Amino acid sequence: MNEVTAKEIETKLSAGQPLTLIDVREVDEVAEVKIPGSINIPLGLLEFRMNELDKTKEYTMICRSGGRSGQATNFLENYGYKVVNMAGGMLAWEGPTEDLFTKNNTPGGKSEDSAVTPMTAGEVAKKVINKEKFFILDVRNEDAFADWKIEGENIQYLNSPYFDLLDGVEEILDQIPTDKEVVVVCAKEGSSIFVAEMLAEAGRDVHYLQGGMKAWSEHLEPVKVGDLKDGGAIYQFVRIGKGCLSYMIVSNGEAVIVDATRMTDVFLDFAKQLNVKITNVLDTHLHADHISGGKKIAEAVNGTYWLPPKDATGVTFDYEPLEGGRVITVGTSKIDIQALYSPGHTIGSTSFIVDDAYLLSGDILFIDSIGRPDLAGLAEDWVGDLRETLYRRYRELAEDLLVLPAHFMIIEELNEDGSVSERLGTLFANNHGLNIEDEQEFRQLVTGNLPPQPNAYQEIRQTNMGKINPNEETQREMEIGPNRCAIR
Repeated sequence: MNEVTAKEIETKLSAGQPLTLIDVREVDEVAEVKIPGSINIPLGLLEFRMNELDKTKEYTMICRSGGRSGQATNFLENYGYKVVNMAGGMLAWEGPTEDLFTKNNTPGGKSEDSAVTPMTAGEVAKKVINKEKFFILDVRNEDAFADWKIEGENIQYLNSPYFDLLDGVEEILDQIPTDKEVVVVCAKEGSSIFVAEMLAEAGRDVHYLQGGMKAWSEHLEPVKVGDLKDGGAIYQFVRIGKGCLSYMIVSNGEAVIVDATRMTDVFLDFAKQLNVKITNVLDTHLHADHISGGKKIAEAVNGTYWLPPKDATGVTFDYEPLEGGRVITVGTSKIDIQALYSPGHTIGSTSFIVDDAYLLSGDILFIDSIGRPDLAGLAEDWVGDLRETLYRRYRELAEDLLVLPAHFMIIEELNEDGSVSERLGTLFANNHGLNIEDEQEFRQLVTGNLPPQPNAYQEIRQTNMGKINPNEETQREMEIGPNRCAIR
């Protein structure tokens, strides 16, 4: 992939050299700050709009940090276009910019302080969990909204792309309720502030989502899911905007973390609140939909990082092999975490039985669905392992085990307290994926019903293997969107 620095682009533009710049960020991101004269084609629309480009011309691809534009560069190169990637993206850009909020050309393009009230992702999460009624005006593009949005049982929505609102909000005022809280949502918050301020000027009491959908994607809500027999407890960290579930098992001053996300401070701070020491960090498998924080936490606390060896082929770091039959003890009360080899989602997928009461099923079994076997490109090979785990290995377990998965797929899977769990016996009775007698029918369900693959899943796998080390902003971009680990 050909790359050019932001400084080189700035120098060429200053010298009057004609360049065609294509910014592949979302529309509302570009509206906050852009290089003057750049053309916006969001990455998700590039395959549909590439016929607008001329293969005899050279294009410079831009995004926030260089990740999405790198994907765009590779994509267009494969179709014969002349493209270069601006390394570092807008984070590296020090030249002139413009924004659509102030309609000024400025070094930074920032709008004035907002007069409307922000609402944090945590506050929105509480409303979703408590099933409160409120209204969301989502001003992202229609395709972004259709792909991924804030979900809740009592949320009313209006999706109106902010580009349609630049001249005012009069046309949508009659669709905005006055008897519910109103939250304006965009990708990062800039566009939502802009629209919320116009609504406030029109006399409406509105909030905007602080940090936008990026903040929503990263919020973790800790929920206690149960006690252990001889003291201690197990906590679930619900990443409500992404559908990821992590765990902390606590006993007698020690803690084990399972399937940690990259927001490691949440786990470290929670352990401090409980006054416990993290001794072991485990991943049920090599994740492909989100970046693991397991190794980073283990290094921070001088603990042990465990990973299934069949998933660890090619990793660039040391780990403790997590194999079936291994027992990890938490605290002096000898709370055992028994590793159960359960392939299917990946070849190394491993479940954990904790205190003979809880089954941490990773991405093999969910409350309303089952795991997909294709994220390493081996769906046909692994579908038999998936069926073997679900229909034999799990059938041999006690049906009163409380299943605690690594993801949820739909908001209806949340319990009243915001946790995600169900008895194994109940899942045997109600989960469709566990009740397909014919093996060929099961194979067809799994291999013929695959949802779209997670955003940047190959890059996420490489990151979790230690092969690449993207910066924090690129990691955020890689994870944007819903998880897609399940089959229904």
